[in-house]
Amino acid sequence: MKDKITMSTGNVFADLGLPDAEERLAKAQLAFKISEIIQKRHISQIEAARILGTEQPKISFIMNGKLSGFSLERLIYFLNVLGSDVQIVVKPKPPRHKTAALEVVFA
Repeated sequence: MKDKITMSTGNVFADLGLPDAEERLAKAQLAFKISEIIQKRHISQIEAARILGTEQPKISFIMNGKLSGFSLERLIYFLNVLGSDVQIVVKPKPPRHKTAALEVVFA
């Protein structure tokens, strides 16, 4: 039996058939950026928690991709506190797409 190869949609959560796939991907991308900033600054999780006004275990959750307890808004707030601007752009859906989408783009 030959293995079947399926092309990814670009969203692993959608590929796995999980609900709220676009939101899950957006949260994962924002959490990745938060983790990246913390690591680049060489600050501990305890220090990051102090800066962000939360507890260290929550920073660990973010850094390990355990994001069910976080809203998009809270992750955006953390990015703002860490000195990153976050821009939300609303535009018409391209005619070739069936549905409108949520997308995170890094500059």
